[in-house]
Amino acid sequence: MLLGPMDILLQFTGLKSLDEFIEKWFNPIRMIGAEDALVTRSMTLIVIHEGPSYAEEPFAFLFLNTQPRNLEKLQKALLTVPEVISADTVFGPYDLICAIKVDDKTQLERVISHIHKNVPGIEGALTSVIGSLRI
Repeated sequence: MLLGPMDILLQFTGLKSLDEFIEKWFNPIRMIGAEDALVTRSMTLIVIHEGPSYAEEPFAFLFLNTQPRNLEKLQKALLTVPEVISADTVFGPYDLICAIKVDDKTQLERVISHIHKNVPGIEGALTSVIGSLRI
């Protein structure tokens, strides 16, 4: 669960095609509570160039925009920041999704400030902190 403009971020691994994703996941998810409009809006981001996978749970995700010509440079630059555990290039309203591992909000603010000051090519950014929900 994310705290920010997005409520939930789901990662699907091992898919063989976009058709498989649509049939097995997208269509069933969009029909959850369809009669009661439980899901009122969704956004699909498709990873086109995956950064390193991570075993640690991130504290936040940073959603970034850049010019297409800067994608690879931005991804490489982000991966040099020690707190960045992954930076994936995606199709969708954002260009990169960056997982950040920090201990608290103060450290997150420092890391985001460092990224904005030292990583060239960022044209827009949005941060979502991960919240835990136990049922």
